[in-house]
Amino acid sequence: MSTKAQEVALDKALVARFKAGDESAFEEMVSRYWDRIYAMVHKLLRNTQDAEEVTQDAFIRAHRGLENFRGDSSFSTWLYQIATNLARNRYWYWWRRKRDKSISFDQPIASESTTTLAEVFPADVESPEDIAITNEFKDRVAAAMQLLNEKHREALVMRNVKNLTYEEIADELQISIGTVKSRIARARESLREKMGHELL
Repeated sequence: MSTKAQEVALDKALVARFKAGDESAFEEMVSRYWDRIYAMVHKLLRNTQDAEEVTQDAFIRAHRGLENFRGDSSFSTWLYQIATNLARNRYWYWWRRKRDKSISFDQPIASESTTTLAEVFPADVESPEDIAITNEFKDRVAAAMQLLNEKHREALVMRNVKNLTYEEIADELQISIGTVKSRIARARESLREKMGHELL
């Protein structure tokens, strides 16, 4: 059996396990494909933070859609298509925001508070009104963070506030890197839902 055929067979087995309720199967998929998806997205966007966010979003979408995945194409082809579409959307979103010179709230950053996660790409000159809007947004993010599952919040804070690598988080929490990535992706998904999709 060729390497490609082996990969497809393994993916099918993982999809079947996931559909049967085995959540660890998805974490294996994340571990298998994260680096490849990230590399492809980074080549398109040429921005580390955007590439990481789009990669996480791709796995969030895959997790949501896997229940209805019919297998008309291979899992990897389906996943790459999701990631490519998200990368294109991110590029055009960025381009429109830059053209309109408005503030973008789509990246998390570290801040003094361990519960506030919001990164602001400021306009060229921030007016007092811009700053007030930014602070209000950060307060809403902080409140939404408190509603997250404790494990998800912990992983998100370690990544985006403490700026730890996936390896460092896995080491500190004594879990696999796939589990770390999965928790962070879920945390961001929950945060977006609680924020009414204000976070892109």
